[in-house]
Amino acid sequence: MSEAPENLPLAPGLYIVATPIGNLGDITRRAIDVLSRCNVIACEDTRVTHKLLRHLEISKPLWRYDDHSADVDRDRLIDAMTEGAVVLVSDAGTPIVSDPGYRLVRAARERGITVTSLPGPSAPVMAMTLSGLPSDRFLFAGFLPQKDMARRAVLEELGPVRSTLIFFETAPRLDRSLAAIEDVLPGRDVAVARELTKLYEECRSGSPAELRAHYDAHPPKGEIVLLVGPPVSGPIDSRDADALLIAALEHEKPSQAAGSVAKATGLDRRTLYARALELRGA
Repeated sequence: MSEAPENLPLAPGLYIVATPIGNLGDITRRAIDVLSRCNVIACEDTRVTHKLLRHLEISKPLWRYDDHSADVDRDRLIDAMTEGAVVLVSDAGTPIVSDPGYRLVRAARERGITVTSLPGPSAPVMAMTLSGLPSDRFLFAGFLPQKDMARRAVLEELGPVRSTLIFFETAPRLDRSLAAIEDVLPGRDVAVARELTKLYEECRSGSPAELRAHYDAHPPKGEIVLLVGPPVSGPIDSRDADALLIAALEHEKPSQAAGSVAKATGLDRRTLYARALELRGA
């Protein structure tokens, strides 16, 4: 398929353009072409997008569109799409993923406006490829809640899902999230991917306790993707179950420990509870 002629206007519509996570070399040729020929760019932070455009030597009108945008801002963009090409970008990576851009896409489709998406960088997918965790099924769940009770509730809700779980996280909250995973989902493999595509990129895997110890000694910086392996598959022998219960009992009552291990392994909760009482009394 031949490329579109350079310098000709794009057809009216909405163009969803993925931008680099950190390394500006990851911008695609097609993304550069669309950015250079569009009429206006909708972005989360005009300062961030301006830096990218300056690097690409592109000058375009920038309209802010983020969590705080009003309906009138969305209507303005929809009207602009009927006459010209509007590009939607996020500060980094693929738009729509964990941001409110889906409302703009839905509004455009309801108006019969053509929507085109350009593939490109995605932090959750990149972290998944680096983690070494099962990738045949994975679930992206955005940011974990800030409050402890809400964070725990989300982990309990997603615990039975037989997929690798992917979350965004911040460096100051990483330790609490790892502690919650250790309590709610004992025995799971975990990976921490941070500073993706940047100079100090790393992906470290292990148990929550091992990762907590490492980052206690080496405080993390930068943006983080946190991955949790799926529930243990296959038969679990009594020694493995006991080990999980003992670890859970360090922080939980027997009933809570039994529930946590049941969600992690699929074993019968009542049997685990009886065993937890035995271990607590030992």
